[in-house]
Amino acid sequence: MSARYAAYKLIEKVETGGYSNIALGGMFSKSDSLSDRDKAFAARLFYGVTERKLTLEHIIGAYVSKPLQKLDRQVRITLMMGVYQIMYMDNVPDSAAVNESVSLVKKLGKASASGMVNAVLRSIIRDGKKIPPVKGDKYDKMAVEYSCPAELIRRICKGYGEENTVSLLEASLLPSVTVLRTNVLKTSSEELIASLKSRGISAQASEFEENAVICDDLRDVERDPDFIAGNYHVQDYSSQLCCKAVSPRKGETVIDICAAPGGKTFTMAEMMGDEGRIFACELHEKRTGLIVKGAERLGISCIEAVTNDARVYNEKLPVADRVLCDVPCSGYGVIRGKPEIRYKPLSEAQRLPEIQLDILRTACRYVKDGGLLVYSTCTVNIEENECVIEKFLAENSDFHGEEFPKDMGDFFRGKFMSAIFSKQFGGDGFFICRMRKGKK
Repeated sequence: MSARYAAYKLIEKVETGGYSNIALGGMFSKSDSLSDRDKAFAARLFYGVTERKLTLEHIIGAYVSKPLQKLDRQVRITLMMGVYQIMYMDNVPDSAAVNESVSLVKKLGKASASGMVNAVLRSIIRDGKKIPPVKGDKYDKMAVEYSCPAELIRRICKGYGEENTVSLLEASLLPSVTVLRTNVLKTSSEELIASLKSRGISAQASEFEENAVICDDLRDVERDPDFIAGNYHVQDYSSQLCCKAVSPRKGETVIDICAAPGGKTFTMAEMMGDEGRIFACELHEKRTGLIVKGAERLGISCIEAVTNDARVYNEKLPVADRVLCDVPCSGYGVIRGKPEIRYKPLSEAQRLPEIQLDILRTACRYVKDGGLLVYSTCTVNIEENECVIEKFLAENSDFHGEEFPKDMGDFFRGKFMSAIFSKQFGGDGFFICRMRKGKK
């Protein structure tokens, strides 16, 4: 299997409903025929084409006579791969991008289209590799510039303004970085960084969180010796901030309502010094198993994984000091790591606010008097964020917003709920709200 063929299969899988991170992991775990260099090339090409899909389609559309969606999938994807290499991969000679694309489309059984592929790619090179002018309003132009549907851009702008939206979109086209959460029960960030660097991995401390470590080139996490030893788990900085908002203490009882795969649960357990009880709930038993496996690897004993429907009250769960309600969401905040999310129909997100509110209504019943309830999402859709909180607080007068802890920094000072964008901390888009049960 060649690197380009591997990239093609990955793109095809995502176009037919697969998830980019799962597809990539599955492909590389099964393929020992690709060198590390080829895997890196295939991953770059796969993610690049997925990230820039609308831009690439716009460019190609200026050079073909029929609508792109009427082209055979093999031909369309091959063209996008060729254009991406020409436009965005400086280390690939133009001649190689053209010749390899022609070879690929033949290998895919579409030899009759090889002449067209050759002609389109050579025309783009001859014309100076330019993005053709875009017709329409500013959202249509932003859609091509950032490869994000105009309607989604319009929605985020309406909720959070153009500046925040642009910061998210710009970040979505940057190389993804891996953020680790140091397991302070076993090691320190300084020791972890030294260990990673000893194996040639670029690692540095986060400027925002002493227990966060940033890596640029840690690819095969599950085979990394420090991961196997339980010295860290992978968790974006925005997600770590959510745990700071919960601020669990030693000896407390905490419920994580939608916990899998367990990143926030693990961080809270470490913040508690592994003293107390955390009930990590998840709907599907298979995903509950991920929490158990992760806790064992990290050497954490205070976590009890529970298979549980977040929308149905469970009398077996205790009243808790703190409840984290990190609900299923549209995921618009994490499009840098999961670029395919931006192309999903907006209609899929319309049903989510009612589900989220139902989960929050159930979660609040586990909070003891004087206890804390934290609601979070990894999206930047105001309907799933502030609108859900407004409805919840209108229904539940025994809850009120409580200011974020001072150690979360100046950005959060004086607020009890906030959306987070890439420009603030360099992490994913996120939303966090902190509420207290009892009189204000």
